[in-house]
Amino acid sequence: MDRAQLLLVGLPLLLFCSDIFNLFSPPPSKPAATHHHHHHQPNSQPLIQQQHPSLEFPTQKSSGIGFGNTVSIDFCASCSYRGTAVTMKNMLESQFPGINVALANYPPTLPKRMLSKLVPVLQFGVIGIIVGGEQIFPRLGFAAPPQWYYSMRANRFGSMASTWLLGNFIQSFLQSSGAFEVYCNGEPVFSKLKENRFPGEIELKELVARRISSSRVIDGF
Repeated sequence: MDRAQLLLVGLPLLLFCSDIFNLFSPPPSKPAATHHHHHHQPNSQPLIQQQHPSLEFPTQKSSGIGFGNTVSIDFCASCSYRGTAVTMKNMLESQFPGINVALANYPPTLPKRMLSKLVPVLQFGVIGIIVGGEQIFPRLGFAAPPQWYYSMRANRFGSMASTWLLGNFIQSFLQSSGAFEVYCNGEPVFSKLKENRFPGEIELKELVARRISSSRVIDGF
């Protein structure tokens, strides 16, 4: 064997032996770890003392004219009343710091909700009849399609577009409630369904302030 072969064989053996030696050798002691721990032990007490003032911050933040009061604004989401509700929410939060203002959708009545679910079915049914009425009517027992089918068939794309737009309008009408109801601490403050108008910002501020003051008097007694 020449020197190159000896080097190629001996170098892996040397590395293998060093790995075996390091594997079975005892781990070195760490005297500095205990010495390092003693250095940080005296500083633990000041850290505990610095945490005591932070416990008083939550009690300082829970103050305000409207703290402990909740205003709920239930509005018609499909009527584009969200902008008005957000404006009233920002106004109340600025006038009564600490008050909780919650926004929610005021759903329509149950019959209107049920009818709104049927509108898409009727839309697709009418469009399906326009497209394949010649095969659908014989299966339904008709000898020939009715006359209104041929008039809709003559302007196929216009009839389908009109059906789609009319269905969307009817569905939007059925899903709307027209409500903008304001409650303060569970008590009604303003109702658009009764007044048939939106409340003014100054009017709503006075109504909420009156309700908050009356609830404070009741709690005082």
